[in-house]
Amino acid sequence: MNNKYNLRAIAASAISQVLDKGQSLSTVLPEYQKNISDKDKSLLQELCFGTLRVLPELEWYVQQLMAKVMTGKQRPLHYLLMVGLYQLLYTRIPAHAAVAETVNGAVVLKRPQMKGLINGVMRQFQRQQQIMSEQFQSQNGRFLHPGWLLQRIQLAYPQQWQAIIDANNQKPPMWLRVNRQHHSCEQYLQLLQQAGIEAFPHPDYSDALRLAAPCSVTLLPGFEQGWVTVQDASAQGCVSVLEPQNGEIILDLCAAPGGKTTHILEAAPEAKVIAVDVDEGRLKRVTENLVRLNQQATVIAGDGREPLTWSNGQIYDRILLDAPCSATGVIRRHPDIKWLRRNSDIDELVSLQKEIINAIWPQLKSGGTMIYATCSILPEENKLQIDDFIQNHSDAKLVSIGDSPSPYRQNLPSPDGGDGFFYAKLIKA
Repeated sequence: MNNKYNLRAIAASAISQVLDKGQSLSTVLPEYQKNISDKDKSLLQELCFGTLRVLPELEWYVQQLMAKVMTGKQRPLHYLLMVGLYQLLYTRIPAHAAVAETVNGAVVLKRPQMKGLINGVMRQFQRQQQIMSEQFQSQNGRFLHPGWLLQRIQLAYPQQWQAIIDANNQKPPMWLRVNRQHHSCEQYLQLLQQAGIEAFPHPDYSDALRLAAPCSVTLLPGFEQGWVTVQDASAQGCVSVLEPQNGEIILDLCAAPGGKTTHILEAAPEAKVIAVDVDEGRLKRVTENLVRLNQQATVIAGDGREPLTWSNGQIYDRILLDAPCSATGVIRRHPDIKWLRRNSDIDELVSLQKEIINAIWPQLKSGGTMIYATCSILPEENKLQIDDFIQNHSDAKLVSIGDSPSPYRQNLPSPDGGDGFFYAKLIKA
């Protein structure tokens, strides 16, 4: 065993931060990954994301296997046990190694007296695994979503809800955005083939390539030189719909971590782009992305509800508003969303979106274009939000997107497609 650290104990601690302290996994995980090797980083990620993806299944097994679930100060051991069961069910780690490392995790978590219990529960699960798995499949929890969210998705998509749930419960594909300032998609596809990496173009988004299997960015030709960026296809669709032009003044509102800011500049390198976000910490990522791609933009910390405090009265040719939302379209990338969100959050987010879109609309010039986008699949945040806005703004006109006659586009997550994403295109009369 590696004496420096125990990955299972680290995973249990990270999961505890998410479920007990309400932290997001993408915030917590980098802290825990700081002092571990690259190979172990990806295993730690797999253990944390995987456990949160199938949380209700693991909870159910623990409840069946133990007379009393561990609470209070024993809680990290509860998560350690779940990480242990996840390895037995969903990884290729040999069972004896999974059990041994998980048992040793109890020592690292300063509960050596619990080693016997952890060992006993995991061995018992191994003996009963098949029958327990079959029993779980007859439970409501088999959808691996909280009840309130399952209900909302079923209501909004009576025909498609099962496909959405299935997609949410899978690992996401890895999408690349080819920097058209360096290569066309076809040219970069050839570079990938030469590097032995298989990839497929997106039918609608001209810069997007899906990798047959995810890989480290260090293997991607020219990643350090800015030839390519990792970004989901649906997120790339925002800039396809925005159609930025050189010479324009363009606002990217709620811009962090900067994927769309840099995409705008790849499409229109001579546009003047202003990237604004309320979260100063996340704005560092915007700056880092601009530096890697050798681009210039004005980066401002500001609240979208109060543009007069940061805009100096600037009027914009185009505005991309990627509004704060429930993120129900990106659950497969961030499975902790299922357990961090509450039903009551949806109404609060709808109010916040409404405030932002109403506040920023006056900053758009006459004849200008605004794209309203979210990574949500819930109608309240999307079509219904825009319908309400149009009713209250006589100078706002919805226009069709691409070849589609519809002024809205709602992408749903799919195994070989992009994430769940919504766009609406508004022109100011």
